Amino acid sequence: MTLRKKLQKIIRDYRTVVQVVDQDARESEDRAYGGFVRMTKGRLQEQITEQLVRATWAHVGGDAEVLDINAKKIAIPIRQSYIDRIKDPEVAEHVRQNIDNYVYRLAVDKHVFIDGQFVIGIECKAYAENAMLKRILVDFDLLKTRHPNLSCYLFQLESQLGGDYSAMTKPTYGSYSTHTIQSYFSCDLHIVTLLAGERNINRPIHKHFKPLKIESLQNAVDILADDMRRFL
Repeated sequence: MTLRKKLQKIIRDYRTVVQVVDQDARESEDRAYGGFVRMTKGRLQEQITEQLVRATWAHVGGDAEVLDINAKKIAIPIRQSYIDRIKDPEVAEHVRQNIDNYVYRLAVDKHVFIDGQFVIGIECKAYAENAMLKRILVDFDLLKTRHPNLSCYLFQLESQLGGDYSAMTKPTYGSYSTHTIQSYFSCDLHIVTLLAGERNINRPIHKHFKPLKIESLQNAVDILADDMRRFL
């Protein structure tokens, strides 16, 4: 299947899911309406993201056999500098005696492995605003303590970050607040928005349909391709 046909399939799948989610949410007996809608949009973005990664890897000539995408948690160990700051000597000694237990297990939505190496991490959101962005940056900074060369991405259907993240223009200048927040973290976060137009909470896409265009998917492929070619 050509890249264009793969992207067209993503668009068809998106249209199908978004156009039925409102009715499915009303009929759901397992979840409240709002929870069902959020779950469905979140899963949709994760599926789109994984399809884009796989399509891009094939597009640049990568071997599908060496590509693995998962969300297995990664153990982040406690820092010695923190233990050294603990004022109570008994507490500090307890930590040292049980050092192997002091880990934080962390995963973002998509971990991309090539030849067994964790090379790209992607957080997937139906939309993102700056409060969410802070959590995303913390997670990536923690992951980069173990994988310093990790490429970090936010893939969002819609943007609520301000600026021109949803304008689909090149270059994307971003927003004042988002760049300011990022300046306090070490990771270089690539932000990819798939739907044009800032998120409007009064016009959710499951009630006011926004088209997913092949140009925005191709832009995501181009960004990923520039990154993934180094692993060929």
